[in-house]
Amino acid sequence: MTNKSSKKLNRTLSIAPMMDWTDRHERFFLRLITRHTLLYTEMVTTGALLHGDRERFLQFNPEEHPVALQLGGSNAQELALCTKMAEDWGYDEVNLNVGCPSDRVQNGRIGACLMAEPDTVADCIAQMQKTVSIPVTIKHRIGINGREEFEQLCQFVEKISAVGCETFIIHARIAILEGLSPKENRDIPPLKYDWVYAIKKEFPHLEIILNGGVNTMNAVQQHLSYVDGVMIGREAYQNPYILAQADALCFNDHYPVLSRHEILSRFYPYIEKQLNNGTRLHHLSRHILGLFQGQPGGRNFRRFLSEHACKPESNLQTLQAAAALTAS
Repeated sequence: MTNKSSKKLNRTLSIAPMMDWTDRHERFFLRLITRHTLLYTEMVTTGALLHGDRERFLQFNPEEHPVALQLGGSNAQELALCTKMAEDWGYDEVNLNVGCPSDRVQNGRIGACLMAEPDTVADCIAQMQKTVSIPVTIKHRIGINGREEFEQLCQFVEKISAVGCETFIIHARIAILEGLSPKENRDIPPLKYDWVYAIKKEFPHLEIILNGGVNTMNAVQQHLSYVDGVMIGREAYQNPYILAQADALCFNDHYPVLSRHEILSRFYPYIEKQLNNGTRLHHLSRHILGLFQGQPGGRNFRRFLSEHACKPESNLQTLQAAAALTAS
């Protein structure tokens, strides 16, 4: 059995799903910097879609394509229903989260703890794939405490690929399920890129995407010598302009690169529309605090927005005043 549509998306470079960060405003902003990089939503649980405000969690801007929805859950039938919702809403891919280590997520049998249940994961992926024609992919760790051997990682990948999953996004750290916070789990367990490279060698027919600790485009290019794609996380949020060269380096699209100020000016109409719809400036401006990182006036830009964007009277002029503090 194969999930034949999973190779239609170009996953050479993607932006990781990050809770509280990769919402639709952030994704719209990133799309102004890179045309082709695959964007992921924050993780959305099946319970949120089945029992909560479905529109709030699924809404996205058409400009975000290609865009993927990441789901959290362990009930195959519920995941299948939510995967169909994603397809109906127009998402290009659905990804199953088997990497999040937080206690809250574990208590719901979601995320990294599922690496101890490969049969459950395989059943979930199989049911999700049966429901839709868009790709269904998986994001997971190289292991969890108690399952820390490379052979166990190979067995996990083999089990999931046997039901037709072709794309594996692998965070090159194990997850410690007790005693470390989610933030510590992103930093303390050592990165083992060689394990992800070795998975590609063991399973050359699968699409293997590497994630974890990647913070430069040079690093992306180095990893691409060994794997099919690279996923960037925090660095893309904290220093988004590193993506300005992404389309040329990863997708062979050599259009003129926009300056930081040009990107910001193209974001203004979106911001104005959202403000008119009742969105507070802070919910928009927080995503662009790192745009001028390392540039003259960048710190002043960040400080001004941090101090003023949360005020009730803040508006587009507040953002323009912040931009004026930076070198044009």
